[in-house]
Amino acid sequence: MTTDLLICGLGPAGRAIAHRGLARGLTVTVVDPAPRRTWTATYAAWADELPHWLVSDVVATTISRPMVWGTQAHVVDRPYAVLDTGRLQSSLSVDGARVITDHAVEIAHERVILASGTELTAGRVIDARGLARSPRRAEQTAYGLIVDTGRAAGLDPLFMDWRADNGAPADAARSFLYAVPLGDGRMLLEETCLAGKPALSGTCLRARLRHRLRSRGIRLTGTETVEHVRFPVQGGRPGRDRFGAAGGFLHPATGYSVGAALTSADAMVAGLRIWPAQARAVQRLREAGLRALLALPPEDIPLFFDTFFTLPAAAQRAYLSGRTDLGGTVTAMRLLFEALPWRLRRRIASATLGITVRSHR
Repeated sequence: MTTDLLICGLGPAGRAIAHRGLARGLTVTVVDPAPRRTWTATYAAWADELPHWLVSDVVATTISRPMVWGTQAHVVDRPYAVLDTGRLQSSLSVDGARVITDHAVEIAHERVILASGTELTAGRVIDARGLARSPRRAEQTAYGLIVDTGRAAGLDPLFMDWRADNGAPADAARSFLYAVPLGDGRMLLEETCLAGKPALSGTCLRARLRHRLRSRGIRLTGTETVEHVRFPVQGGRPGRDRFGAAGGFLHPATGYSVGAALTSADAMVAGLRIWPAQARAVQRLREAGLRALLALPPEDIPLFFDTFFTLPAAAQRAYLSGRTDLGGTVTAMRLLFEALPWRLRRRIASATLGITVRSHR
């Protein structure tokens, strides 16, 4: 049986494509090894990234001006939306789609071979299976605890907090505290390795988070819900028939992808050109940004983010969210490079351009 749209993978990106395809009246088939699994990760996006069609109760809380700490405090003048994971999943309904529980092992333009040996055909096939882990790929890792907001009283919502009160040695790979309200009197406190190759382990991040919370007087009960995060931030390949992290929608220097995928779902379903030349160029620049982050000495990471979050708001937004904004991305990276100390410029030039530069540190 042929269908209009065949989607492999039912994470947020795949489910968004299926949902919007059904909304357009297309026949949709979805393939996933566990299509009814409940999502457990916490998703968030800048509020201005979310599409108009997303139902409002998907947003659990909105932080009007989140805070960042490098070595000093910065306020980001841009609303940040923390999503209710359960509501997000249920709002992206795939009722009306044919759901197949299986693994896609071979994907072509109009054909999919499943692990069971079944062959499926469709007018269009989209790969939304995410990215497989590999030692060759940098990863983002995190260990989080969901606590009652009363236990975190006085702790402002934090987009990033790189302060050195997590017990890590000064020369060790850095991690930051991410702290956001989830609604219903709950708050996520998460120690995050932004990108590492290899990334910090969950065991390491757990110890750092507990040390950091103790140093701030936040007591735990031992009954907190735990959130584990681990995913590659490299490996996505832009293309007409790939979407979400598999299709290059994941920002390699931040790990964010859900907002971009939701915003682009309608255009993807309509078969519009979602990877114009500007977008491909931006993706290459973002990959260079990831190489720069990986090359920075751990002790200089807070300074790097101090510098980034003193850039003009438009430049910050272009780099964080401007998937097709080549001019804005170039401007943001230029301004950042010019504002950094010379010793960091040399390292960044070496990492991003592939030039061997001897360190004089």
